[in-house]
Amino acid sequence: MMQEGYLFFSERLGFRLWKETDLKIYTELSSDPEVMRFFPQEFWLDERSAKLSISGFQKHYREYGFTYFAVDKLDTADFIGFIGVKTISYDAFFAPAVDIGWRLHKDFWGNGYATEGAKRTLAWFFENFDLDRIVSMTPEKNIPSENVMIKIGMNKIETFNHPLLVTEDPLSKHVLYEIKK
Repeated sequence: MMQEGYLFFSERLGFRLWKETDLKIYTELSSDPEVMRFFPQEFWLDERSAKLSISGFQKHYREYGFTYFAVDKLDTADFIGFIGVKTISYDAFFAPAVDIGWRLHKDFWGNGYATEGAKRTLAWFFENFDLDRIVSMTPEKNIPSENVMIKIGMNKIETFNHPLLVTEDPLSKHVLYEIKK
């Protein structure tokens, strides 16, 4: 059964563009200390910055045809967070590149949604865009996200200090993974 408003699906998830009604939950999950424990405090989002973030995702989609998509659990239509791909917009040794990322509300952790959604996003991206490489990165301490990268078939390239963080920041040491078409 095809449901309205989704760009593509996985078995249990629907991927769509962002709506105004996503703001409250996106703000909640992007300011939750447990969800954001691997992000420096300056990357946590209040309502104003969450709204700007969503606007940025929408603009990125208009420019490139892909973004970090809003994701719903299909059986309940619950908005659970984002999974998608986005261009790297800062100076990094591995750029230009497209990054795959995810951020899910903690109420939906432990169900395999990040892995399922990331696998489907990779397939959708490689089917629709003429790029043959996607990267992903996370702080070395973020073992759950690194495990998702491994489960979706990505290969570890190296460990590096993230260019947007000061080296003294305990989260600056990142792992870089990639997958090729």
